[in-house]
Amino acid sequence: MIEIYEKKWTIYILECGDKTLYCGITNNLDNRMRQHNGEIKGGAKYTRSRQPFRIAYTEEVATRSEALKREHVIKKMTRSDKSALVRLT
Repeated sequence: MIEIYEKKWTIYILECGDKTLYCGITNNLDNRMRQHNGEIKGGAKYTRSRQPFRIAYTEEVATRSEALKREHVIKKMTRSDKSALVRLT
């Protein structure tokens, strides 16, 4: 039997060292965090300059399209709404 691996997409919120929140999506959270830390190429300049950071929230969805739509909704939220979302986890 052939096992088909489906990548899950993760929407994440980071709380940066200056208490700002950063939202993004990925299909490999460990690799993406290494990028944000500057360990490997590709991280956002925003997070590299605001370290240290912690993962404050994650949410998994099945497709990239769903992840992009959810990220858009989260990015439009007020800071207090994002903070409430983070507290729920």
